[in-house]
Parts: sequence; C-alpha cells; structure tokens
Amino acid sequence: MKTFTNVNARDLRQAVARSADARQSGQAASFAGGGSDLLALMKERIVRPDVIVSLKPIKGLDQLTPGGGGITIGGLITLDALSRDARIHRQYAVLAEAAASVATPQIRNVGTLAGNLCQRPWCWYYRNGFPCLKAGGSQCFSVSGENQFHAIFGGGPSYIVHPSDTAPALVALDATFRIVGPSGEREVPAADFFVLPRQNAAAENVLANDELLASVHVPTAAGGMRSMYEKVLDREAWTHAVVSAAVVLRMDGQTCRDARVVLGGVAPIPWRLPEVERLLTGQRITEEVAARAGELAVAGARPLAKNGYKVPLTNALVRRTVLELARRA
Repeated sequence: MKTFTNVNARDLRQAVARSADARQSGQAASFAGGGSDLLALMKERIVRPDVIVSLKPIKGLDQLTPGGGGITIGGLITLDALSRDARIHRQYAVLAEAAASVATPQIRNVGTLAGNLCQRPWCWYYRNGFPCLKAGGSQCFSVSGENQFHAIFGGGPSYIVHPSDTAPALVALDATFRIVGPSGEREVPAADFFVLPRQNAAAENVLANDELLASVHVPTAAGGMRSMYEKVLDREAWTHAVVSAAVVLRMDGQTCRDARVVLGGVAPIPWRLPEVERLLTGQRITEEVAARAGELAVAGARPLAKNGYKVPLTNALVRRTVLELARRA
C-alpha cells in the first residue's frame, strides 16, 4: 500500500473541494465513509490514492430525516443502524432486511449505505490483479474461465454481478439518490444510478470520479404495501448473494394492486423484472400465479458454462418470496 494523506472534511462542499484540489495538483483522490471496500481495494493495489478525503466528520450524514413525502437516509448511516431502525422496519422492511443481510456484524457496524451501494465488483479476476475490462484491460476472463458466480442477465462485455444487497431493495422502493460534485447537486432515480457494462465497462454507476453519493430519499410507503428481501448464499460465513430478490407488493387483501420485483446477484446491475410485475398486478396471488412469476423471472436468462444452477435458484426464490409476502397479514 502506498503512502497517502488523509484529509477530514467538515461538510460536503469542502469534501468536494479537497478532492478537486488534489486532482488539480496531479494527485489521485478517493472519498471514504466507512472505508471497508476502499481499504480492500488499496490493499489489493486496485486503487492507489494520494489523498483520502474522509467524510466521517460531516454531521448529519448518518441520520434519517422524515419529510418531502418520505424519508431521507444519509449516505453515512451504518448498515447496522439502518437495519435496526424502527421506522425502516415498519415502513420499508425490504430495506431493513437487505441491510441486515450484508456480510458480518463487524462489517455492518462500520460499512455505510453509500459504501454498500457504490462498492466495486468482487469478481476474483478483478480483485486478483488480472488485466480485465474492469481493471482497464480488453477482456472479461470469466467468459471462458471460472464463472460460477457471474451474471445470467445483462452480461457483456463484462459478466460481473453487482454485489450490493441494499441496491435491489432501493430500486424496488423507487428511491432517489442525491449526488454531490464540483458542479453542484443532482438527483438520480435508483433505477438509473447503476449502469450495464455495455454502457461503461469500467464503472458500475453514473458517479464521476469527483462526485459522491450523499443521501437516499425513499418515498412514503403506499397503503397496503408489503415488502421482503430474500437471499441465497453459498455458505453462511461472510459472502455475497448468489441470488437475491427484493419484492414490494401493494396488496388489497389477497389481490396485488402493484408490484416491484428486483433481483440481486445475477446481473451487473440490480435486475428489475417488469414482465413479472405486470403478471402480478391485478392478480389474486395463488400458488399457481407465484409459480408463473418464478418461471417468467428466468425467461431471459443467459447463463455461462458454470452458473446455470442460478436459473432454477432464481425461479424458486421469486416464487417463494412472492407467495410468502402475499400470505403476510
């Protein structure tokens, strides 16, 4: 790990200015909240910042603030705090469950919401020094290599999967992300924040190098809304989702009036299933309807040589989650 300078920012404006100052002097700069992923990337020599701008001293970025037709969640809130908040549990169970499922208790106590959303891929080729597309190279080694945990949707030219648990939940909740940079602030719908490799093979989201994710706004939960996050792991220790599903249903008795179904662990971005949503909307959720939803969920899957097992896993997970959620009072 190379020598670097740590700079504390007192507010977002100063954080952006400190980053800009470093870049103007020819230095590489990185923002750090919890710093879990950044530290790993530095140890693996994937990123080599000269200056780290610490966001921890900024007051209020770890708070939840009701208002504006919903609730605003600061990007520096820890995953543990988010998962334990009574308001999130009551109104947005899918987000609380997603945050609670991340990694280990130690990481959830340090890792932040913004960090979880913006973490880099955990593909073993990218993390182990291969000159792949994500590292500025010209090929994705997983295409003909070890691809057991890679994408079955949306792949090409890279087949990484997005590692975030909270991302599918926030896309399902129609959240909006507030981004801060040298040109000011902008708001981006969660569904538009993440980008496919065919749009930009080197990045996973729309953030420029000098921008940061400041907060997330989640709209007020509609009447009758039920939500759930389910995740399949290859082991019970520290790991990422093999397949996950964030499901949000607005129910009127046993009839679904509106649906959002978003997958994790199967695509380079949180993978929304609009055809499944259309199938569920207006239907009484029965075992037969849930089974059709599971089948439709994998209709467009394109597995690689070693990850075809994700197809039946996804089918079963969507079926099971939709049915379980519809049965909840």
